[in-house]
Amino acid sequence: MTLTTSIGQAQAFDGREAGLQATHQALKKLGVSTPSLAIVVASRYYDAKRVANSVSSLLGNTPTIGFSSASALTNEGQTKNAVAVALLSSPDIKVSEHWLSGYAQSGRETAALLRELASVTKAEDKKIIFFADGYNGDAEQMCQALTESSFSLVGGLSSGNPHTGATSQIAGIQAGSGSLAAALIEGNLKMGVGSDHGWRPVGSQFRITRSRGFWIRTLDGRPASEAYSRLFGYPARDWGFPPLNYLVRLYPLGIEVGQELLVRSPLRVEADGSFRMNAPIRDGMDAYLLTGSPATCLEAAQRAAQKARLALGDAKPKLILILADIAWQMLLKAQSGAEVAAVQDIFGKDVPIIGGYTLGQVTPSKDDAPPNFLNQHITVIAFGEEEKEDQTSSMTIKKADIEERLATHT
Repeated sequence: MTLTTSIGQAQAFDGREAGLQATHQALKKLGVSTPSLAIVVASRYYDAKRVANSVSSLLGNTPTIGFSSASALTNEGQTKNAVAVALLSSPDIKVSEHWLSGYAQSGRETAALLRELASVTKAEDKKIIFFADGYNGDAEQMCQALTESSFSLVGGLSSGNPHTGATSQIAGIQAGSGSLAAALIEGNLKMGVGSDHGWRPVGSQFRITRSRGFWIRTLDGRPASEAYSRLFGYPARDWGFPPLNYLVRLYPLGIEVGQELLVRSPLRVEADGSFRMNAPIRDGMDAYLLTGSPATCLEAAQRAAQKARLALGDAKPKLILILADIAWQMLLKAQSGAEVAAVQDIFGKDVPIIGGYTLGQVTPSKDDAPPNFLNQHITVIAFGEEEKEDQTSSMTIKKADIEERLATHT
């Protein structure tokens, strides 16, 4: 196996120091190998630019992408106020980083730029991993513009400060909000992707009677907060203020799309009682209230890991990237890091893990359909490489066979 990986994690008062310590740990574990790609998960409380500069000061020109998260996920579980750095090294892959600053302005134009980036190389197996702003931008529009793509797309939407709606993305020494950071990967790097969620309908059904852009104004002709007030008992005005305006993420809507329910989660409840989403929803659609439990979500985490392991095929897993919706952190508050343990039940505890909490994920689709934009899910991405024939072993076998034939002949 030529693919090697390592993880480093550190907590510090300052993002620069945490970035330096985490990167140093990862480099030390990687040994003499040269990193081909770095993935960074940084606490939303750190200055992303200071984190990016500190990581880059040790990695040099190594392609680097990253995002802000409420907490970092590693083999140790969930850690707040930390920076985690994962390094991948292989002479069989080629990686380039890209900073698309206009993501928040147009998902469609961002999709066109991704196509353009992928078209530069003629390699058949091209993959793009990305992290984009979770509050600003239209990931669903970007996905819909990527039908019949020549590359596989997977990534997540950064979580950040729920009060200001600010998130951070990192690409090399560049960092900021409203952007998309992408890594274009060519060569022998196999990715197995699996997603699932543990939220189920509880019987309450609504008609979306008025919406505009990212806002759901009314459900069944009443302000959205009033619909939830009748179900949960809290006054409608309380849903527009902390903590309920953010805890609403725990109660997403299942939108009827054919035979399936498309999960769409509010980012928050506005002061006027409307739900702020990060994907547009049309008027006249039927929606069901969804609720989750720790038990159903941990089962979903195992299913997602099983799907990723199956998709990896014969390749040996060398690194796991976990992208879990921010609602998972809320729901599993009493079982911090339980989603990591659920994934380890499938992959074992020796495979390095990095991850964080997101406001949605994008996963590859089948055939030429556009990529899937998901809310409320956990997405597990397993990295491995195709086995190469061991020429030395093959020569040894041939030599032994020849010697055996010579002995028999004698």
